[in-house]
Amino acid sequence: MAKTQDFTTMMKDMMGAFPVDMSVMDDAFKTQASLGEKMSAVALEAADKSTEVSTKWTKDTLTKLADLSKAKAEPADYAKAITDFASAQAEATSEYMSAFAEIAKKLQSETVELMMAAGKDMTEEASAAVQKATKDVTTAAKKAAAK
Repeated sequence: MAKTQDFTTMMKDMMGAFPVDMSVMDDAFKTQASLGEKMSAVALEAADKSTEVSTKWTKDTLTKLADLSKAKAEPADYAKAITDFASAQAEATSEYMSAFAEIAKKLQSETVELMMAAGKDMTEEASAAVQKATKDVTTAAKKAAAK
């Protein structure tokens, strides 16, 4: 009878000859976690500033509405109050939209900087990992050939 070959031992030997460096995966995970942390910080800062602008705009509008709702002595004063309110709102809208645009511009700039830095880091890590893997495989192949 034919004896079946033990593939388990053969696979262990083969995998042992080509070691896998898990530190590369560790480094990649740490880099990814760090990038996520930095991106979250940038997004949260932008959300915080955006909320501040929105809150200030709301408070200003409510203050102007309070002035608008006060009783007037003459009917013409109501028309003037509405005109003043509309004019002030148009001015405020321009000012606050500009503030939102500045927040968005800063967010975009910081995001691009982070992505560029992350791309550079990942390229360097990938290059180092490939060089190390090539060295390890070459060493393992030489050992296998020598046997």
